[in-house]
Amino acid sequence: MDYEQNLNDNLEKENQNNIANDNMSNEYGDINFVMNEPLIKKPKKRRIKSVMGYIALVLVAAIIGGLSGSYITANMLNQAAEKEAMESSINAREVNINLTDDVYFAAAVAEKSQKTVVGITTEMERQVNTFWGPQTRTEQSMGSGFIVDSNGYILTNAHVIGDGKYKNIKVSLIDGSIETGEVLWYDTTLDLAIVKINKTGLPFAELGNSDELMVGEPVVAIGNPMTLDLERTVTQGIISGLDRSIQVEDGTIIEPLIQTDASINSGNSGGPLFNAKGQVIGINTAKMMTAEGLGFAIPINIIKPVLAQIITDGTFEPVYVGITGMDVETYEMLYGIDLIADYGVVIIETMKNSPATEAGLQPNDVIIDMDGKKTENMTDIQRKLYDYQDGDKSEFKILRNGEELKLVLTLKNRPEGI
Repeated sequence: MDYEQNLNDNLEKENQNNIANDNMSNEYGDINFVMNEPLIKKPKKRRIKSVMGYIALVLVAAIIGGLSGSYITANMLNQAAEKEAMESSINAREVNINLTDDVYFAAAVAEKSQKTVVGITTEMERQVNTFWGPQTRTEQSMGSGFIVDSNGYILTNAHVIGDGKYKNIKVSLIDGSIETGEVLWYDTTLDLAIVKINKTGLPFAELGNSDELMVGEPVVAIGNPMTLDLERTVTQGIISGLDRSIQVEDGTIIEPLIQTDASINSGNSGGPLFNAKGQVIGINTAKMMTAEGLGFAIPINIIKPVLAQIITDGTFEPVYVGITGMDVETYEMLYGIDLIADYGVVIIETMKNSPATEAGLQPNDVIIDMDGKKTENMTDIQRKLYDYQDGDKSEFKILRNGEELKLVLTLKNRPEGI
């Protein structure tokens, strides 16, 4: 009985233990592997495999993660670069440069103004020496010009019309018609001329303000380089400099000039130089033959008073001072002396009954100022005289024997032959 009782007690305990283990397994899951010694080894093998699998999985994940991380990193860098570029672009666009916002501004200028540009062909008679002696030959030359009034007034260079020595002038219009031109006025010192054709209702160019120009602003030149077969050629550039002076073949100094790198060639002379708004700000006059990108134009404001008077009255009556003179620098070099004046016009001679004589100007006086504007050479005086009419008064500031004086001149129309 005792044996059976003990056996029953042991069985009862074993059943209770199994029940307890089952309860713990149900509550805690895999904890039964710890409490049951015989089952621990097999799970350990599985754990090793499981751990190795886990490590392999981690390595694969790491590789994939590394690749995806590189992709993500590169993508992030690209996005950052694009964002920075976009911000730079936005910042750049905030700088508002009206004149160059449209890269096709030259096309707009051409569309607006090309029809106002004309070709000018002249015939001149020249005396040439040949084997058989002096002979007269008729030579033809070609240049450009532009219409400044609907009634046929055209502006060009004096040298385009042969400095007045022309025989015939033909003007070619954009519609293909050819008209005979008549010279109303020209000035070889300024290298400007005004031609008239007998035609009305013409398109004409808008004139700008050459006193407001800036170095670096864009310009467009339109003309007939080399030949009329290349008529109304459009070239683009910038204003490279202001108040330039050049000496032409006959020794005449032309100033002040606009310097530009817009291509200007033989045949472009007399054509217009436009700003980005399609307004004429200069008349193309010359190119430096020994260099590229060195073209020059006469500021449009110089000719405006002459144009206004000719269009109104049909003619222009210039006033004069009545002196011959020389700039200080040339005078000092020629005579080997050092004057007190640093600049100005030295009077060499005064004309009888001229405004200069009547106001008391004398030889060796140095003119340094005319109505508050600095005067450095005879061209300065001549150019300023276009702003005056017969009877107007002008105050001259001079140096005489080291003393500064002011004299008032009453300007008169220039007599014929002077």
